[in-house]
Amino acid sequence: MPLDVVTHPALAARHGFFARTGGASRGLYDSLNCGLGADDDPDAVRTNRSRVANALDAGPDALRFVHQVHSTDVVTVTGPLDAPRADAMVTDRPGHVLCILTADCQPVLFHDHAAGVSGAAHGGWRGTLDGVLEATVDAMRALGAADIRAVIGPCISAPHYE
Repeated sequence: MPLDVVTHPALAARHGFFARTGGASRGLYDSLNCGLGADDDPDAVRTNRSRVANALDAGPDALRFVHQVHSTDVVTVTGPLDAPRADAMVTDRPGHVLCILTADCQPVLFHDHAAGVSGAAHGGWRGTLDGVLEATVDAMRALGAADIRAVIGPCISAPHYE
């Protein structure tokens, strides 16, 4: 089954918001689960991550993840990461694929084409209220970004809350 990928023309960088379809995970995690923090089969998660990387024309070693904790912490990516605790990443270095995992929270992607600076944030309610999006923009500005475009990815909406 092919991957379901949503893109937006406002971002000049290669990007995608991935839906649940096309994954190797089975059972409770029957999806394109890319999170190693759950009880999913780690081999299935690695396969899912490889599928995402392939869809973005990148190698699996290019994917960068943080351990999301509903904070305002932003990591500046200059090389491989060991999943630091944070809810956003920024980089001005080509070849890094910034990955944010969400269920009902908002994934937000940022890009300044002229400056070559990208960002990705996990917009959970707490982090968003506390300023994770503003912190991401500030971190991008510190790398030279000035004309930042942002796109909010698919997420839960009011009719789906209990």
